Amino acid sequence: MSGPVLVGVDGSTSSMAAVEAAARQAERTGAELRLAHACGWPATGVAPGVPPWDPGGVRAHGSADGGLTEAGRRACSVAPGVRVTHAVLMGEPAEVLETESHRASLTVVGSRPVTRSGRGRRGSVAARLAVRGGSPVLMVRGGPDPGGPVVLACDDGYVGRQAADFAFTEASARETDVVVLNGLAARNGRPRGRSYDPLAALREQYPDVIVRSPRIRGGTRRAVIRASEHAQLVVIGTRCRGGWSAALPTTVSRVALRQADCPVAVFPE
Repeated sequence: MSGPVLVGVDGSTSSMAAVEAAARQAERTGAELRLAHACGWPATGVAPGVPPWDPGGVRAHGSADGGLTEAGRRACSVAPGVRVTHAVLMGEPAEVLETESHRASLTVVGSRPVTRSGRGRRGSVAARLAVRGGSPVLMVRGGPDPGGPVVLACDDGYVGRQAADFAFTEASARETDVVVLNGLAARNGRPRGRSYDPLAALREQYPDVIVRSPRIRGGTRRAVIRASEHAQLVVIGTRCRGGWSAALPTTVSRVALRQADCPVAVFPE
């Protein structure tokens, strides 16, 4: 992957957790960290002589500077060597991140609790980015188990190359295992066509990473949620689709982004 690690900043506790996760990811990959703060169009007029589309004008009327300063401090505290840039941009946050993601190697967002209506605003932002964004998306959520594995979930039976690469790289850096959950490609816990192993090259490249493929009961969606309770990270590869279905993330991705108990990375292939 090329380009900076992009993270949305709004000053909330969840976004600061996302900043720290993004900083660690940028440090591991040697990428730049880009902090993005989105400001909606002002409901009232701005000060005389300040155009409303001017980021400087927006900063004069909001707390963007304070939030970005704190985000930069958090980033430097967990990854001192990472180069950090920032931008204040006009627009709805999801649209801003979607646009900026086309120049990023990874887009990171935080998560907030589900509302009374059953909707999670940040979950919907992550789902939108997973479908329409220009980079993989990582949603920081739940309470990851620091001693747990990296879970590689094969969405609709598809083992995505980018997702697998990311899962093995993260597992090696974290000195942990990879747990592969592939409901459609498994029968009684054993891969179909054992002569073909889509992860063979990665097994050779990362001999330090132990790969486990447990038997799946109750479908991949339930297996992913159960596994996330004791995992550091869930990684899902999804296939690009056409027609009306292209506007929706696949089922396993959608469920994981809403219900997983640890961070979730989605890689559209």
